[in-house]
Amino acid sequence: MIRRFPFFGLTLVALMIGGPALADGLVDNVNGMTLDKDGRVIRFNALLLTPDGKVTRLLSAKDKRPEKLDWRADMKGRVLLPGMIDAHGHMMELGFRALELDLSEATSLPEALARIKAYAAANPDRKWILGGGWNQETWNLGRFPTAAELDSAVGDRPVWLSRADGHASWANTAALKAAGITAKTATPAGGRIEKTGGAPAGVFVDSAQDLVARIVPQPLGKDRAAAFLKAQSILLAYGVTAIGDMGTSLDDWLTYRRMGDIDALRVRIMSYAMGVDTAVRIGGTGPTPWLYNDRLRMGGVKLYADGALGSRGAWLKAPYSDAPGQSGAGFMSDDVIRNLMSRAAMDGYQVAVHAIGDKANAQVLSAIDELSETYKGDRRWRIEHAQIVDPVDLPRFGKHGTIASMQPVHETSDRLMAEARLGPQRLDGAYAWAAMLKNGSTLAFGSDFPVERPDPWAGWAAAYTRQGADGLPYGGWHPEQAVTREQAWWAYTGGAAYAGFAENKFGRLAPGQRADFIIVDRDPLLASPTDLRATRVEETWVGGQKVFERK
Repeated sequence: MIRRFPFFGLTLVALMIGGPALADGLVDNVNGMTLDKDGRVIRFNALLLTPDGKVTRLLSAKDKRPEKLDWRADMKGRVLLPGMIDAHGHMMELGFRALELDLSEATSLPEALARIKAYAAANPDRKWILGGGWNQETWNLGRFPTAAELDSAVGDRPVWLSRADGHASWANTAALKAAGITAKTATPAGGRIEKTGGAPAGVFVDSAQDLVARIVPQPLGKDRAAAFLKAQSILLAYGVTAIGDMGTSLDDWLTYRRMGDIDALRVRIMSYAMGVDTAVRIGGTGPTPWLYNDRLRMGGVKLYADGALGSRGAWLKAPYSDAPGQSGAGFMSDDVIRNLMSRAAMDGYQVAVHAIGDKANAQVLSAIDELSETYKGDRRWRIEHAQIVDPVDLPRFGKHGTIASMQPVHETSDRLMAEARLGPQRLDGAYAWAAMLKNGSTLAFGSDFPVERPDPWAGWAAAYTRQGADGLPYGGWHPEQAVTREQAWWAYTGGAAYAGFAENKFGRLAPGQRADFIIVDRDPLLASPTDLRATRVEETWVGGQKVFERK
C-alpha cells in the first residue's frame, strides 16, 4: 500500500514523441524474440503491423517482405522484445515520489536527516514537507525514527514522510500538533501508534497514518497531471508498456481519463479500484470497457488483508521472532473480507487482495475457497505479494485459478529482514515462486513501484538467481524457489497480461496482439545476471508508435 501526497507548482507537459503515422508498416532487420502461449521462445527478424497498431505477422529472414508499405523502420539488427508488464504498481505514487522528497537512497538516519534539511531549505515556500522512501532496516537502526530526530532537520513546518512500503509514516512535532495528536489519541483498528513513555513517538503504522494524512493538503489537478506524466516517462524508459495499477482512487481515474482525452496516455493501465465503493463509482455494475485503443480499463477491486513485514504489520500465525509480543494485524474479520469480495464478484469485478503474512494469506485463500462455490467461471482471484505463506497453504494457490502476483525484488531486498522477523523455521514458504508454479498457480511479476524501482530487468535477474545485484548470497537465497529464465520472462509479459484479463490484447508478439515492443542493447536470454540487470532500453513502442527513445 502506498499513500500519496501533493507536489505543487508543476505545469502539464504531455509526452509526445513522434512515430510513424498509423498505417501498414514493417519493423525490419531485428533480432526479435517473444514467447508463445506455452512459454516457448519464438525468434523472428521482422514485425509486420496493421494501421491500428496490431501485429499482422512475424517474419523470418527467409520470408519475403511486402512490396507496398506505408512505412518501414530498420532496426539494424538490434534486439526486439515484447514490452514488459509490471503486474503490481502504483502509477500516481511513482510520479509524486519522483517529484517530492525521495529518501530511498539514504543509507543512514544522519544521511536522511541531511537530505530532509537540504530539501526543506531549497523549498522555503512549501507549507508541508512531503515525500517518502525511508527504511529503518537499511539504516541498521534497530527501531523506528522519532519525531524529535525529524525536528532536528525541520522544526518550523510539518513534515510527513511515508516509509518505503507505504505502511508507515514519520511525522515531526509540527505535524503532530497540526493533526491534534496527543498521548490521549486513540489508536484506530488495524493500525499502531509508535510510542515512547506513553506519548506518540512520531511513526504511525497502517490505518493509524490516517490520523495525520487526513489534514495533509491534497494535490491540484495540474499536480496530478504532472505526477502522471513523470511516472509514465519513468516506466517507458524501463521498457514497461503496461501496468496493473493497484488501488486506483477516483481522482487517479479522472487523471487517467484526462490524459486519454488529450492523447497523452501511452502506458496501458489495468486499473484495480481502491475498494468496492470506488469501483462502483467508476464502473457502476461492472468493469469498464477498454478505452483509448486498449490503454485503460478498470476491471478489478483492490483490498487489503494486512500490512507489511518491515513495519511488523504483516499478519502472522505466530509472533514475530524479533518482537515476541507482536503478530501483526488483520485488517478485516473473516465475515467482512468475504462480504467485500462477494460484493465485488457479484458485479463481475476481479478481486485482488494484498496479503503478506501467512495468516493473512490463509484468510484470503479460505475466502476464495468459500466464494468459489457461488461465483463460478473464470474469476482469476489474485493475491498480491503472497510473501510469507505457510507451506501447508501453498497447494491452495493452485485451486480456483488463483493468481500469485509477486515481486521478485522484494525477496532480494527483504531476505535479511525476513530472517530476523520470522526465524529460519518459517522461511520454507517465503517468496515461494517455484512452489506457486508447482502447485498450479499462475505467476504474475511486478515491482510494487515506488516501493521498489520499476525495473523489470532487476526483477527478472532476481527471479532465476535468488540473488541481489551484489551477487549475494552465493548460490541464491532458498534457491529451490528460483524459476527458470523463461518462466520469469513470461511472468513479466504473458503472465502479467493474463492476470489482468488482457492476454488477448497484449503481453506477446503474435498476430492480433497490440504491437507493444522494446528495442534493447543485449539479448536477455544470453546475458549473465549482472548484464541482464544492466539492460539498456533504447526505444519503446506502444501500439506500433514510438513513445520513447533514449537520447
